[in-house]
Amino acid sequence: MSDALLDIEPGLAGLAPAVGDHLRGLRGTLHARILGTVRAAMREQGRSLTGGQGQGLALGVQTAVDTFVDAVADPGRELTATREVFHALGRTEYREGHRVDALRTVLTLGARDIWAFLVEHAITAGGTAAAPPGTAATSGAGTTTDARPAATSAAGRNPGPAPADLYVIAGALFGYVDALAGAAAEGFLDEQRDTAQDWATTRRRLVTLLVQPDPPAEAVLRAAADAARWPLPTTLAVLSVDGTDAEQVARGIGAGAVAAVIGDAVRVVLPDPGTPGRLDRARQALVGRRAALGPTVERHRARLSYRLSRRALTLHQHGALGREPVVSCDDHLLGLLTAWEPGLAAHLADTVLAPLAGLRPTARRALAETLHGWLRRQGQVVAVAEDLHTHPQTVRYRMRQLRALFGPALDDPDARLVLTLALRQQPTGAADQQPDRAGDQQPTGGADPRSADGADRRSADGADRYRSG
Repeated sequence: MSDALLDIEPGLAGLAPAVGDHLRGLRGTLHARILGTVRAAMREQGRSLTGGQGQGLALGVQTAVDTFVDAVADPGRELTATREVFHALGRTEYREGHRVDALRTVLTLGARDIWAFLVEHAITAGGTAAAPPGTAATSGAGTTTDARPAATSAAGRNPGPAPADLYVIAGALFGYVDALAGAAAEGFLDEQRDTAQDWATTRRRLVTLLVQPDPPAEAVLRAAADAARWPLPTTLAVLSVDGTDAEQVARGIGAGAVAAVIGDAVRVVLPDPGTPGRLDRARQALVGRRAALGPTVERHRARLSYRLSRRALTLHQHGALGREPVVSCDDHLLGLLTAWEPGLAAHLADTVLAPLAGLRPTARRALAETLHGWLRRQGQVVAVAEDLHTHPQTVRYRMRQLRALFGPALDDPDARLVLTLALRQQPTGAADQQPDRAGDQQPTGGADPRSADGADRRSADGADRYRSG
């Protein structure tokens, strides 16, 4: 908005002082008439002037009329205070849920009514309504007179504006109202932006409270949920999603989801995931994005769902949980368990599978595959042989070797569990999975020292070690 009415309509500088005095004399009547027009316009929008915003708008209308009337008489005066009034009204419009153009509509109708009112009161000296500039007006006696000079009012006091002056005032009026509407729109958008920032802060605090290490007191959690206008659910699940656009993700998922950026990803709290269709809608909203869905838990255990989804997303980013863009932690619990602490599973495998470490890679690989199959098939030799595409006798032979290496551990349930986890981490029995290229070459002269199953019998402990099993 311009700082002065003169900036909007420079022609105001040429008006006679009597024109400003004339408008000031109409101030009270203008208030009543324009308030009636505004009240009718608001009724059309389903609103009234009785509430807080209505009273504020009534005050704004009065302020706008007073400022305009005074500015016609003194066009160089600043309009900053009036601009601030309408900026504040624009903010209130947003808070009360109205459209950005609702106030502009009211102001435009008010401006038209002011113009009509001024035309009605711009009476020529002969009592005829003002004609457009450059035309002639006919007096009551039938003579033609020039419409340009200022005329006196019907009472002979305060000459009203001549037609040319009236059109200058019209240019100033509609420019002025447009500027007020612009200030209101700025206020509306400012409030929209500030509210969005406030909502983001409020919801981020709520999500942080839910997933923090120590569950918050119920009163604290309820207060945060009330501030975010989020009904506390009985159960929830936490989604970890690639990216940092928390608000966009939450809007896409809907269903009361709240989100915040924690760490390097979006964390979405999804209330009552068991509601029919809710998880399907969340997956649809995340098409094309990598995400991990934590388990459904009671709300006081939200941190568990958060931690699992966070770890799962990290593993997913490294390609450890398959190719599906959205993975469920409940489908990968064993993978999460063995990979929870980086390096721990590898250390477990190195320790538990140490008896295989002294073997040549080809023999180590064959024995590790046999042991893994034997553990998975719970000792069913024929089934293991079918899985490995080998003869049952070969499996029995290898198992005798393995019993010699691992001893009573093969009959201990806990040791079997640990061996299964270790072999899941290192299926070939060692972190080095490179092929045994040296063992692929036949020695010159003599028979191949390896058995038909590929096990090299020339271990450091000698052939008797293998036959003793």
